[in-house]
Amino acid sequence: QVQLVESGGGLVQAGGSLRLSCAMSGSIFSAATMGWYRQAPEKQRELVAVITTTGNTNYLDSVKGRFTISRDNAKNTVYLQMNSLKPEDTAVYYCNAKVLHFQAWGQGTQVTVSS
Repeated sequence: QVQLVESGGGLVQAGGSLRLSCAMSGSIFSAATMGWYRQAPEKQRELVAVITTTGNTNYLDSVKGRFTISRDNAKNTVYLQMNSLKPEDTAVYYCNAKVLHFQAWGQGTQVTVSS
């Protein structure tokens, strides 16, 4: 059974940095497209960053140049390095894995950016 466990969230001042990690159990990590989503209160969940099995990446316009997604297939882990954080980045961040018609979600980790 596939499980995703996020870590690394917390409270940070505007301009600060955080690194989120998402560890995936099971043996399909290297075949999965991995993504980070976020959901702020009373807003829809949105895709923040995605990385394919070949390392191609794509980002939400508002985080380009500030966030970096990466993956370590040896550790079954995907990361989201977040720099120059802004109060509007405050949300619960979720890890997502997609393989063909299958997808899994992590439980989410809270990121709060104070002004």
